[in-house]
Amino acid sequence: MLPRCHSLPLLALLCATPVTAQDLDGRLRPLIAAHRGQVAVAIKHLGNGMSFVHRADVPMPTASLIKFPVMIEAYRQAESGDLDLGSSVTLAETDKVPGSGVLTGAFSAGARFALRDAVRLMIAFSDNTATNLVLDRIGLRSTAATMERLGCPNTKLHAKVFRRDTSVFPERSAQFGLGSTTAAEMVRLLEKLHRGELVSAAASKAMLEHLSACRDRDKFPRLLPPGTKLAHKTGSVAAARCDAGILYVGDAAIALCVLTAGNQDRRWTDNAADRLCAEIAYTVYRHYAPATRSAGPATPLANGASGAAVEDLQRTLNARLTPSPGLSVDGDFGNATRDAVLRFQRERGLHATGTVDPATFKALGPLVTDGPPVPAPDDVNRAQLPKVAADALDGTPFVSCRAWAIADARTGALLWEHQAARRLDIASTTKIMTAHLVFTLARHSPAVLDEVVTFSERADRTGGSTAGVRSGERLTVGELLYGLLLPSGNDAAVALAEHFGSRFEPPEDARDTTDPLPRFVAEMNRTARRLGMAQTTYRNPHGLTAKGHLSCARDLLRLAHAALEDERFRGYVRTRQRGCRLSGADGHQRDIVWRNTNQLLGIEGYEGVKTGTTRAAGACLVSSSARGSDRLLLVVLGASGSAARYADSRNLYRWAWRQRRIR
Repeated sequence: MLPRCHSLPLLALLCATPVTAQDLDGRLRPLIAAHRGQVAVAIKHLGNGMSFVHRADVPMPTASLIKFPVMIEAYRQAESGDLDLGSSVTLAETDKVPGSGVLTGAFSAGARFALRDAVRLMIAFSDNTATNLVLDRIGLRSTAATMERLGCPNTKLHAKVFRRDTSVFPERSAQFGLGSTTAAEMVRLLEKLHRGELVSAAASKAMLEHLSACRDRDKFPRLLPPGTKLAHKTGSVAAARCDAGILYVGDAAIALCVLTAGNQDRRWTDNAADRLCAEIAYTVYRHYAPATRSAGPATPLANGASGAAVEDLQRTLNARLTPSPGLSVDGDFGNATRDAVLRFQRERGLHATGTVDPATFKALGPLVTDGPPVPAPDDVNRAQLPKVAADALDGTPFVSCRAWAIADARTGALLWEHQAARRLDIASTTKIMTAHLVFTLARHSPAVLDEVVTFSERADRTGGSTAGVRSGERLTVGELLYGLLLPSGNDAAVALAEHFGSRFEPPEDARDTTDPLPRFVAEMNRTARRLGMAQTTYRNPHGLTAKGHLSCARDLLRLAHAALEDERFRGYVRTRQRGCRLSGADGHQRDIVWRNTNQLLGIEGYEGVKTGTTRAAGACLVSSSARGSDRLLLVVLGASGSAARYADSRNLYRWAWRQRRIR
């Protein structure tokens, strides 16, 4: 059975009729054309050789998809005797890197496990720490060398994960990130894997098993019918999403790869590129799924059957027989279910076979399904569903966000709000406080902005949005604040906290008082209390999701009002782009450009302040708007997406300015 249609762009068209061999190209092209970003696709039926390609030879970023070639190299070295996949790996604290996976968050330093298990974690959970442990054993350059020999010269791993300083292909790192490939090369590797020719038949079988354990359900598997066999590996960074694997449809095996880059939608949830991967995989599935045949004789339920239909039968027998047989609703048709069927058939005067045939189903009546009782169709069709009153023509706009608040920017006075005291995740709006502490220091000593920050490895390895400064590179505090506030650099937040933290008192419960980062965070919390931000607790200087790292719209208004009193802060947050020259300890220089993530700055009348986006927080925005000499502050928390936070903000501002005129 095919899945029900999802409310995705163009998918209603896909669900309308079965896809035929002649129109696969016609169904895929509109999906690709509708996507806002670069797309490369390669698809090949591994039995008859039929294929579809779109920009399949164009090099694209891989994100974590490059871990598939890394696995190939690990098995190649194991086959040649240069590597023992059964040897032990010991996890050190310094091995841990952020991002996807389980080792960093769930395993203690000193944990020991087989290298083969690290490979499994690298593929099944896309574990970044496990990937680096594997790379420590196989070497950074070996993957690219093996890909060259396999006829895949564009498939290259550039560096360890979250360790850009280890790059062996610096120019490609700058262009593509962690790795690069083409859709055609991925399909070439998948075809070799399917034929048992990738390293060896035994290695191919083991690698297929790893790929079949991939836990990412957001891309290819998303729309496929339950139970569809798929062996694949995905990759995700802000602007690039991809998936590559082998889809099994009936007796057919289809290799497919979808690579995207430069995506306009950079959300981590319900992402457009993830949906594109899902839609392409579903279209391929529909193309190669066996054509629907006319219904033959129904197969009766009998001993040995299993599934949802048996569960419904068991519930129904429990309800129809008195006394109830008390069957376990486990979906397995065993002796107890057969005996209950026999009893029902004898009581109803049916031919007692223990098999549920059409006559038995008719006697059972409508099946009792899971969930609340379902009323009869006539009752449903006669029912008159109530309506609420029509939308009022006054009142605040309808918005997608969880909470919002508007204040007078001159006085800070709260004017209007919805759920403004509700404690929520706040993502990178956290960086308003990080910057506020630095500007407060600079207000007392302007030379603070000329101090030089040397980027640490910890700052460089911080995940999420980045200023792009590398470990060992240097720049002034004044420049680094642009890297904090424009591209929302989490790495910049850590670097500033490390640089200034020792000037503040440690947390009251601190065991280690030497680390400057927790001292900086402690000062963030002390400042929040001084500002009356009663619902706010900070756990870090950047806003990446952490337990207890919460604030509310009302508190963020207080903070924004205080921060905007500083003229320099106002100048930074209204800056749309900034160029900076970085220098390294070895004497190198590198130019970088930071662009403000706040899209409102492209519209007259908007003057800042800070965006924020995580899965937990949704899309957030603290902003400032001016009309003549009048100014308003607005906080939007938990909007449904990046575009929604700007639509919510503009609608709320438009309404608020009308209220100001009416008054």
